Amino acid sequence: MKAILPVAGVGSRLRPQTHTVPKALVHVAGKPILGHILDSLQPAGVDEVVLVVGYLGEKIVDYVKNTYDLKIQVVEQEERLGLGHAIFLTKDCVQADEPILIVLGDTIVQADLESVLQRGITSIGVREVDNPSSFGVVQLEGNRITKLMEKPKQPPTNLAVVGVYYIKNSDLLFHSLAGIIAEDIRMGGEFQLTDCLQRMIDAGEPMEVFNVEDWLDCGNPETLLATNRYLLAANGYTPFANRSDVIIVPPVYIDPAATLENCLIGPYVSIANGAQISNALIRDSIVNEGAYVSDILLEHSLVGDKAVVQGRFSRLNIGDSSQIITAEL
Repeated sequence: MKAILPVAGVGSRLRPQTHTVPKALVHVAGKPILGHILDSLQPAGVDEVVLVVGYLGEKIVDYVKNTYDLKIQVVEQEERLGLGHAIFLTKDCVQADEPILIVLGDTIVQADLESVLQRGITSIGVREVDNPSSFGVVQLEGNRITKLMEKPKQPPTNLAVVGVYYIKNSDLLFHSLAGIIAEDIRMGGEFQLTDCLQRMIDAGEPMEVFNVEDWLDCGNPETLLATNRYLLAANGYTPFANRSDVIIVPPVYIDPAATLENCLIGPYVSIANGAQISNALIRDSIVNEGAYVSDILLEHSLVGDKAVVQGRFSRLNIGDSSQIITAEL
């Protein structure tokens, strides 16, 4: 099975974390967002991925090559013209009549993909939401989709499209995408995948829905921390070498290469490779690779790669290679 992963997003709502790291590689619960996505795809038989990259795309390619045993194809999206455009760029990476998965590269979802693939019918992952006008939504007759709408003002249902698609008829997919691009059919200046899928339905393609059990947003600091809490609670406690001066309140993730001294960590803390933490109390936070944190009580915070944070109680969102030091005068 081949999966197409659009990972060209800039992640402006996650700045400053995304000034030097692409959104898909922002860490949550011990690994990049993209790592959680790929871990969920491999049990379904995905052995090849097509990465649609843009901003800092070389970092994404290096991460996948160095971490996973997958066949990789790379397509660059030079202009951000929407999800439909991103998928269309992969047309030469997909063989005639080859079924594909499309999975957005910035949202972690959990679903029974194996049963979806066994069904052998074009299917879209959905979940009930309280604010369907903010999403693409589906209208059904039984389990069959009759209509797809992108952010409708008066949504007919609360079933939101959550970013996982199994496409049985890839030829029709790319033919439909070519049509909306040739006719310059856009919404908000972008070519929408929902318009393409509606064309496929109108052309007679059977299309069903499947339920997405968990849909974890990582789009801004608050939702990133919420996802960190959820994943840590679901995956349990990561052991850490016993030290009398380090107290762990699970659930946490602590990389074995992190250094801790005289601190209380947790709950809901993710600490990455090479981080150094001393004389600190940290809860509900993500501390990234090589960060140095000391002499502080830190909560609800994001600390970027190689950032330095010292002194006093803080709630921070500090990017890579930055420094915050407070001291009594």
